[in-house]
Amino acid sequence: MFADVVELREFYGTRLGQVARRMVARRIRMLWPDMTGSRLLGLGYATPYLRPFLGEAERVMALMPAAQGVLHWPDEGPNRVVLGDEGELPLPDFSIDRVLLVHGLEFSEQVRPLLKEVWRVLAGGGKLLAVLPNRRGIWARIDGTPFGQGHPYTQGQLSRLLREENFTPERTAAGLYVPPTKSRMMLRSAGAWEGLGERWFTTFAGVTMVEATKEIYAKPVAVRRVKTRRVYLPMPGAASPIGR
Repeated sequence: MFADVVELREFYGTRLGQVARRMVARRIRMLWPDMTGSRLLGLGYATPYLRPFLGEAERVMALMPAAQGVLHWPDEGPNRVVLGDEGELPLPDFSIDRVLLVHGLEFSEQVRPLLKEVWRVLAGGGKLLAVLPNRRGIWARIDGTPFGQGHPYTQGQLSRLLREENFTPERTAAGLYVPPTKSRMMLRSAGAWEGLGERWFTTFAGVTMVEATKEIYAKPVAVRRVKTRRVYLPMPGAASPIGR
């Protein structure tokens, strides 16, 4: 079940949410340093991470699932967000170059249909960056944030899921090592936590990320051969053994 869009907005308005956004956005930017000329789609609740690309990508848009709700974004200028069904994206085939999936897959009840739709709308060689709560991280164990809700994944689980849906995982990353606390002192030292985590504690990051490329030639669906059972019929004119 999706988190409510108002709760997500309120979280990112808190000091903890702002720190989380900065730490995760830094990792996203390291994976995608240049988006010039790209058509970018944010899925789930990705708008806190889309702003840096507004003046760079050719087009930036966001889709929020109907079960989550929708909010206008950005605050200034024309709205770039639509409401839709995650299992049936209102976009043409091969129309998007990059998809950023945040606060989406872990809440969805249509995980595989969602990934199939992402595959459909991505152009040839298009890339998906999935950002999910890390099953082994402390953030997934605390209910007070969006990263502590839904279904968390390990990096291996997420990579296998993407392979099964005809994506090729290429790069992985992790982030958000600062504990989910309201302590100002701890939050001020978030940069130091990130440095220590990246060096020594990658297994326990708050989020896991996998960048995957759309496979142009999808694996064919295996066709099951239906076994036929022979039925023996009496030959015409044959005498019935009962009458003998």
